[in-house]
Amino acid sequence: KVGGGNKDAGGSDSRFFTTQKKGEMHELRLELHSTDRNTKVDAVKKVIASMTVGKDVSMLFTDVLNCVQTGNIELKKLVYLYLINYAKSQPELTLLAVNTFVKDANDPNPLIRALAVRTMGCIRVDRITEYLCEPLSRALRDEDPYVRKTAAVCVAKLYDINAELVQERGFLEVLHDLISDSNPSVVANSVAALSEIAETSGQDVMKISASVLQKLLAALNECTEWGQVFILDSLSKYVPADSREAEGIIERVTPRLQHANSAVVMSAVKVILSYMEVMAGSGGASADSIRNLTRKLAPPLVTLLNSEPEIQYVALRNINLIVQKRPGILESEIKVFFAKYNDPIYVKMEKLEIIIKLVSERNIDQVLLELKEYATEVDVDFVRKSVSAIGRCAVKLERAAERCIGVLLELIQTKVNYVVQESVIVIKDIFRRYPNRYESIIATLCDNLEDLDEPQAKASMIWIIGEYAERIDNADELLDTFLETFEEEDPAVQLQLLTATVKCFLKNPEDTQDMVQRVLDLATEESDNPDLRDRGFIYWRLLSTDPEAAKLVVLGDKPVIEDDTYRLEPHLLNVLIGQIATLSSIYHKPPEAFVVRARSNMPDLSGVVDDDEEEDEEEYEDENDVAAAGGAGGGVDLLDMGGMGISDQPKAAAAAGGLGDVFGGGDSYEPKAVMTQVCAADKSGGVNIMAGFRQLQNTIKLELTFENIGSAIPVSSLAIQLNKNALGLSPVKQQIVLNPPVAQGSSGSATVDLAVTPAMLAPVPDGQPASPQIQVAIKNMASGAVFYFAAMFALEAMFGADGALERTAFIEQWKSIEDRKELFGTLSDLPPASIDIEQVIAKFAANNVFFIARRPVPNAEGQEVVYFSMKTVTGMEFLCELTFKAGVNAAKACVKTQNVSYGPLAKAAIESLLRN
Repeated sequence: KVGGGNKDAGGSDSRFFTTQKKGEMHELRLELHSTDRNTKVDAVKKVIASMTVGKDVSMLFTDVLNCVQTGNIELKKLVYLYLINYAKSQPELTLLAVNTFVKDANDPNPLIRALAVRTMGCIRVDRITEYLCEPLSRALRDEDPYVRKTAAVCVAKLYDINAELVQERGFLEVLHDLISDSNPSVVANSVAALSEIAETSGQDVMKISASVLQKLLAALNECTEWGQVFILDSLSKYVPADSREAEGIIERVTPRLQHANSAVVMSAVKVILSYMEVMAGSGGASADSIRNLTRKLAPPLVTLLNSEPEIQYVALRNINLIVQKRPGILESEIKVFFAKYNDPIYVKMEKLEIIIKLVSERNIDQVLLELKEYATEVDVDFVRKSVSAIGRCAVKLERAAERCIGVLLELIQTKVNYVVQESVIVIKDIFRRYPNRYESIIATLCDNLEDLDEPQAKASMIWIIGEYAERIDNADELLDTFLETFEEEDPAVQLQLLTATVKCFLKNPEDTQDMVQRVLDLATEESDNPDLRDRGFIYWRLLSTDPEAAKLVVLGDKPVIEDDTYRLEPHLLNVLIGQIATLSSIYHKPPEAFVVRARSNMPDLSGVVDDDEEEDEEEYEDENDVAAAGGAGGGVDLLDMGGMGISDQPKAAAAAGGLGDVFGGGDSYEPKAVMTQVCAADKSGGVNIMAGFRQLQNTIKLELTFENIGSAIPVSSLAIQLNKNALGLSPVKQQIVLNPPVAQGSSGSATVDLAVTPAMLAPVPDGQPASPQIQVAIKNMASGAVFYFAAMFALEAMFGADGALERTAFIEQWKSIEDRKELFGTLSDLPPASIDIEQVIAKFAANNVFFIARRPVPNAEGQEVVYFSMKTVTGMEFLCELTFKAGVNAAKACVKTQNVSYGPLAKAAIESLLRN
């Protein structure tokens, strides 16, 4: 009867998720105090169901907690699940369960002992951690392997909460001892825990010795499949002493290639690939050994392609890396990568990538037939990728290029719009790879001009017309058809039209003079695109001053494009091969590119008190609390804001405002302009010009230095004008007076005050970084000479005096900015003053970069992090984190901002301040 009741309850658990009626909490409370065991279990299940769907049932905490005093393991599991969920919000009440945890950790039933230790490890409350150590210490030496393997994982959880405690209690040494355990599951969990701790700490706590290695290999055959994955991953990080040891390990690992679990197979492949590098590098292994291993790796990889589509995709992404590292493994298996009609599109796309990597002169005919078939499919994206693949085969294999072009011409004859357009794009690449070989097909391409309506296809066709204008009788007429819609075209098409028209003019000036004039007018006067205008002005000046130079520039020999089949850098490829069977191998990015660890730039509000006065009164207590929390990993204020008294703020404010007596002396920093040569004497009538930007007394200034090298007329009066720019800057006054005049052989300086003018703002295209370039025109009023130059603006000259943030506002803003809007960089070879944090704070304050807080980095001796905020006079805000290490003349910089286009300029400003 009891069995039947359990079955009924277990088979219909969905009833606990039905909508609760009014007054349910009161009924639940009564049921939780029921003497009937089944009623009590059902009540806790209802509470868990409500908690699962997001309802607040924390008011039942004490009632649920009372149910923990039971011998029923099902009920105990449910109560522990509830405790884990609400422990953080009810830490004081959770302490009431401590006696039960300690008691359960000594229970005769090993399942209950393990459950108690596991639950205590999951409850991240500092004071619970104090009580965890003794039960955990006993559990690690428990007679039952189930308890030991649970305790091993609990050590990793405890390390995440309080690393110092784990080291003090010697738990790491116990984990090392457990690697020698007789039970393979305990060994696997110990390895998993040590691997997790190694990743968290960044230290090699695994320390695989010869004896440990043998124990790992022995456990490999007996533990569960996921245990095998942990052990294999650890082995992949081990560096064998020589090729003989590597071969021995590979021999023990090779049977895993036949495992049913794809994760085990991929981990085994990772181990073998990494050890093959050792064998090849040490020179002790024969070529036959490497060749035999290569042959053994192919069948398991091919077998993975018979799995579900999702596993196929993961396998294909990994195979993509493997064939880049060792193409020989699958060179004769290209057929298995031919797409099936029922493959999902993501699998088909990945198979195409691998086909291109494996194509060779032996199999090109077979591949071309397959790709031609794909080009008749219904999925447009797949068809485009297939046509592109034909072009990439031509670029990769010189002897097969003609056959590839033949297939492309056949596809163009189908007159299918997107096929024609993709064909034109890849034929342009073939022309660039093999110049002056296949131009006979240009006539066929010109016949299909009316089918082109996509920017990339148009741009490719226009490039072909411009590049081979002398071979096309009506090249000017063809370009003229595109010019009718010049202003509506995509920027890429406009740029190609401009270049192609200039090429046509240089090859046939008589017939195209009017056309080139019209294009230059459109590019320079009618367009708002700065790239197009810049290129238009360059061509205009080239054509008007030196047509022969224009021919050398525009019609010069272009570098032949390279085959990009193996696109990953060798170093990155080696990193990714070491990450096979992880997310890195799917994203094709190193872990640090997409994994955000619990780093110093993730502030926690738990340590910050909103009321400044209350914080000031409790400053001493707060500091102690933060120190304790920092050790325990609980509510840690990672910016160390909680321990920063209100008295710290005036120090930063003083530095920001008066830049006063920072080091006890009377010196203060004054922003200096970094001067660079912007115009050589031979370009500006014999006057050498240097320029730089700075801010002084809340005014942006352009500093100019004039050195008269070859002008007989003294430089005394100038007029200045700025082009539209990404910062909207323009001169307050256009006249520059040099007094005394700069005679030949002497030099002089001038300062131009700049203001932000909305009308001078050049919009930044979406997704593009803002250009720091300020285009300047100066006229020498005495000689009448006009000269042009571009100066690189320093964004620190735009930082305003109102850029300081309150600590809480800084944290809120930092957390609100997405990780993808972060910019990182390492600044090396810094001058000594730029690694002295006090001096950096003072220098930054002089440039309106405001100090927020500083703190040591936990578990990283000698490292310190400093936070700053700044705001431009146009209202753009930037947050900065600098990490310094004692004795190292370098710093790591992280800049966060919602104004992503201007982020690189802010990062460059920080770097400039540190370097100069």
